[in-house]
Amino acid sequence: MTPYARRGVHGQTVETLARRVLSGEIPEGATLDLVALQDELDVSLTALRESLKVLAAKGMVDARQKRGTFVRPRADWNLLDADVLRWQFAGGTGAGAGADIGLLHNLGEVRGIIEPAAVRLAAERRTDADLAELEAALTAMGEEDGGAAHAVEADLAFHRALLAATHNELLERMEMVIESGLAHRDQIVHSSPHGEDPVPSHRAVLDAVRARDRDAAEHAMRVLLDQAVRDLDKVHGTPHTKGSEAK
Repeated sequence: MTPYARRGVHGQTVETLARRVLSGEIPEGATLDLVALQDELDVSLTALRESLKVLAAKGMVDARQKRGTFVRPRADWNLLDADVLRWQFAGGTGAGAGADIGLLHNLGEVRGIIEPAAVRLAAERRTDADLAELEAALTAMGEEDGGAAHAVEADLAFHRALLAATHNELLERMEMVIESGLAHRDQIVHSSPHGEDPVPSHRAVLDAVRARDRDAAEHAMRVLLDQAVRDLDKVHGTPHTKGSEAK
C-alpha cells in the first residue's frame, strides 16, 4: 500500500479536505458545497472532484444523484489507511493532543496484537540478510548525534525489518499501519528528555530472533511495547492502564 503523494495543488487540496472531515469541521452526513469549496480553495472544479475521489477511495466521502457529495459515517472510513492515520495526527483532530494520545493508545493495542505474534514468525524464518537489516537499524538507533528525526527513522527501520523477517507478505503490509503511529509517537518521545534508552529493549528482541527463540522473542517484544507506553506517559504525565500497552 503506497501512501498518497503529497505534491502540488492537488495534494494540498486532498489534505485540506481530509483534515476538515477528520476533525469534524465538515461533519458526518454533511453535503459539500463544491462551488463554495472551489472558490475558497481557489482550485478548478475538476481538481476539486479529483481530490474528492481520493477521499472516496478511503471511504470518507461519497456522491449520489440528487444529494451530491457528502461525508460518509465514520464507521465507513478506512481508519487503518496510512494516509488517514497520518492526517489525523497531522491535524491534531478532535480534542487536539488528547485525541492524538487516544489514537496512539488505540494503535498501541493493535501493535500489541500484531507484533508479538509477528516476532515469533521472524524468529523462526529470519535469514542472515534479515539479521543484517535489524543490526543496521539497531546500530543507527544507538547513534546519539543524529537528532530526533534520525532516531525516529532508525526505530521505523527496525520494526519494518522485523515484519519483513516474517516472510509473510500480508504482515509486511502492516508496516503502513504500524509506522503511522510509531512515527508520531517517536517524534513526541525523542523530542523529550523523559524517554528511556530504546537500544537495550530492541537489542533483546534482536538477540532472541537471532537465536531463533520464539518464546524469548515474544517476551522481549512485549517488554519493549510496555516500555513504549511508559515513555509516552512520562512525556504527557498521563498514566495508562495495563490493558492497552504497546509502543
